[in-house]
This record gives sequence, structure tokens and C-alpha cells, in this order.
Amino acid sequence: MRKYGLPVFFLVVLAIAITLACGSPASHVTQNCNSAPTGTNPSMPQSITLCPAVADAQDYPNGQVQFIAIGSFDTPPSPALPPNTLWGACYQNAPTSAVTVSTNGMARCASGASGTYTVWATGGWALCDLVEPCGTCGQPEGYAKLTCP
Repeated sequence: MRKYGLPVFFLVVLAIAITLACGSPASHVTQNCNSAPTGTNPSMPQSITLCPAVADAQDYPNGQVQFIAIGSFDTPPSPALPPNTLWGACYQNAPTSAVTVSTNGMARCASGASGTYTVWATGGWALCDLVEPCGTCGQPEGYAKLTCP
């Protein structure tokens, strides 16, 4: 039997470390979104992820949660912020007025709202005849959960 010794062990450990350091394209984005990308990409994204993915309004100042839409693109820069983002909220796949979302992704629970709602973001690259209650428009969408106290 042949002994490979320390050089092979070192190469295996190095390969594992490099693999873990790379992660997924959005792996650098923290749950609190502090390190989200700042640049935009004018292309249509392949997918959209919202950050934070889950939020409880009572944990944020004045109950307002800033969501960020992060697009994954097939051209650089990626990940990046997609332009023309449309925002909204729904409850059990139906329209709701219990949560409002501004054009820049700031969500707020209405007075008396209670439960978990879906916040969505979709691209506005083409005009849709109808945007469904939870954002479906045949374009990439991202979803997050917002709990109202």
C-alpha cells in the first residue's frame, strides 16, 4: 500500500476550505441584509430573493421592515439589485390591506393586523395585464414572510 502522507492531506483540506468559502452567489448576504449588493443590473434576473426572508415587525423600529430584492443574473454584476421592482403583500394567496409595502420595499403592518403575511417582489420589465395577489406575473418573483403582532 502506498502512503501519500502530509501533501495529499494538505491538498484535501485546502480543497474543502476553498469550496466552503465560495458558497452560493448570495451566500454573503446576511439575514439582516447589511451586506446586500448595492449595484443594479438592468437585465431581467433569473431569480429574486428577498432579504430578510423572515421578519417579525415588532423587532424593527416603528414596526417598519425594509425588504431588499436581490436578483441573480446570468450577466455581471450578479447578485445585484434588480431595477423596476414591483412590491406587494398578500395573505393566504389573497389581496390584503393588513400590510402595505412601499415602492422601495418598506413594509408596515396596519393597525390591528395580526398573523403572518407574504411580502412579494417581482420585476416590472414587461407590462402585465394582471398581477396576481401574490405577485405572479410570469416574471421572476421573490417572497418573504412578515409577522404582524
